[in-house]
Amino acid sequence: MANLKFQTLLGMHDTLPQDQAYFLKVRKSVESVVNYYSFSRIDTPILEMTEVFVKGTGVDTDIVEKEMYSFRTKGGDMVALRPEFTPGIVRSYIENGMFNLPQPVKLWTMGPCFRHERPQAGRYRQFTQLDLEILGDASASTDGQIIQMSYDILKELSFKNLSIEVNSIGDSECRPYFKKILTSYFKSKKSSLCSNCQRRLKDNPLRILDCKDEKCQRIKAGAPQIVDHLCEACHAHFKQVLEFLDELELPYVLNPYLVRGLDYYTKTVFEIVDKSENGESQGTLIGGGRYDNLVKLMGGRNTPACGAAGGIDRIINLMKAKEVKTLKVEEPQVFLAQLGQLAKRKSLKLFEEFRNAKIPVAESFSKDSLKAQLRSANKINAKYVLIFGQKEALEDFITLKNMETGDQEEIKIDKIVEEIKKRIKK
Repeated sequence: MANLKFQTLLGMHDTLPQDQAYFLKVRKSVESVVNYYSFSRIDTPILEMTEVFVKGTGVDTDIVEKEMYSFRTKGGDMVALRPEFTPGIVRSYIENGMFNLPQPVKLWTMGPCFRHERPQAGRYRQFTQLDLEILGDASASTDGQIIQMSYDILKELSFKNLSIEVNSIGDSECRPYFKKILTSYFKSKKSSLCSNCQRRLKDNPLRILDCKDEKCQRIKAGAPQIVDHLCEACHAHFKQVLEFLDELELPYVLNPYLVRGLDYYTKTVFEIVDKSENGESQGTLIGGGRYDNLVKLMGGRNTPACGAAGGIDRIINLMKAKEVKTLKVEEPQVFLAQLGQLAKRKSLKLFEEFRNAKIPVAESFSKDSLKAQLRSANKINAKYVLIFGQKEALEDFITLKNMETGDQEEIKIDKIVEEIKKRIKK
């Protein structure tokens, strides 16, 4: 035990101080977009009843079958760490009676999610996800708004080579017939499918279209396309979505085999990918779609809805690779240097007075040498240094040093906050 080395668990990672600037930039960009579109923030628990995700995400999905962290509590309840946000937000929408609010209800959130999958670049077992949801609106304009917002967030983060892949997967009217056609096609190729897809063929053939196995990808390329089998209502809805995207002049392409990996989607599905200079995809950054049946499936009223989610860790990894500039935190213009125990004690109170006046002041309470503290002030390019030593503390004044001119003057301690406020506003 003496030689035990503690380290992060596989698939988990620390967000170090130097990475926080990227998260801050992402949060600022997200907030500027969601605030403009009048979205309200919601935070749901990290831990939910397992059934929320089994029912919501879908029993046949990889998330529920393989990736969800689910366990029994000491009280005997089956619970799960959230693998995604949408089912928990729908549960909250129903539980808190949000269907009684003026519709649609626009919600957003960002926080940690958990999936037990193979760790790789930009993909972790604990990851940060962005989520946008509009509940209570069936119009195609809602789909267009969610796609526009997702695109805007990525543009704000300096992504330039974005492409929107979009498809319609129909609804309960037209999808059953398409499933029969799709099942018939894949049955004729069954021996060439991976073992997972052979099993999916019986329960949910649409999942095969989402398989990343190379041999399944080749077979998928010849599969029937659902856009050729949409009912009249789904066809009209999808046509309107594409017209909105044309009007918005967004760079989209039709991907007839895009289905997304979740069971609750209906009609529109989309993914926004970043293309490298040679045109290769760098992976999906934000994806989503419409889920008109989920609220009812989870015990609520019949409520149309549309949403999107994005992996912040992957977005930040690409921002780093592209050397995207982060938000620069403005350094304080004032540095408080103190010498001796009496000055240190009084400095703490003085520091609070500056904080109450909303004047940023840097300090180095751990250093005793004036020379060392002046070096610290130079590093942050402080304009003024307040020198507070034993003499100053006893006689209730502070020596104010102008770092540009080198001039020094003595100012009464009860006047220093107002004096600094006047000088830094000049």
